[in-house]
Amino acid sequence: MRSPYELTTEIFEPISQFWNDHRTERSISGALVIIFLASLAGIELKRLGLLPPSLAGFVPEHHFAAVNVAFTLVLILEVLGLIFILPCSFSKAMGKQFEILSLILLRNSFKELINLPEPLHLTMDWTPLTHIISDGVGALIIFGLLGVYGALPQPKLKLARSGYGRYAFIASKKMVALVLLGIFTVLGGKALWQGLTQHHTFDFFDTFYTVLVFADILLVLLSQRFIPGYMAVFRNSGYALATLGIRLALAAPPYYNTLLGVGSALYAVALTWTFGKMAEKSPPEGSKA
Repeated sequence: MRSPYELTTEIFEPISQFWNDHRTERSISGALVIIFLASLAGIELKRLGLLPPSLAGFVPEHHFAAVNVAFTLVLILEVLGLIFILPCSFSKAMGKQFEILSLILLRNSFKELINLPEPLHLTMDWTPLTHIISDGVGALIIFGLLGVYGALPQPKLKLARSGYGRYAFIASKKMVALVLLGIFTVLGGKALWQGLTQHHTFDFFDTFYTVLVFADILLVLLSQRFIPGYMAVFRNSGYALATLGIRLALAAPPYYNTLLGVGSALYAVALTWTFGKMAEKSPPEGSKA
């Protein structure tokens, strides 16, 4: 009888391979272009009064709303990518989370354009402009910190067991990824339904990042079984704390969201650098978490 680890791997691997296939990437990229152009066309038809009333209620009136649609879809794809990266390593997953945060800040900048008149020009109310600058600068700083984070060495951690133990640890992380994929699907379906019925009661990314906080803590507990030792537990717990910082940034008002996001990225960089320096004193063996 096959173990839960084997069943998990058999389910996860085909989905992951399909997602990472270059043909899938090309198809998704093409779909994004079509959806963006269709959104622009639908908005223009509504402004001209050519849409039937049954459709006009679902279509916004500002052209830059189409940019928000496009960025939201890109973010959804990035979140899916995060789920499939999760079994690889804590460090890669952490970097992916900050990539998503930087894109969310950029999306927030473009969302502010809806508060400006068309054609675009400044009004006496400079609030949208300051929000655009704040989120844009925050995204740029996080982008730069990601470069620093990626250049830092990632010391390998010694596993408690080799062979099957290592396989079981990776399979355990795949279990968590599959659960996250299921939650992602449920939340995405709920958000889509509420969007169609115009009854918005929650923010998809805020809610999913809350789930990620619990998932990271669960991964910390799983890693303690296979990667014993204070340093490994501290590093992985620190990454979970950085995820909490991202979640708080998503819920914070303008300006504070940038400070929290940049602060969380700085914390992750400092944690990785400090861990690397401490690990140099005792050269590790085995495989990366």
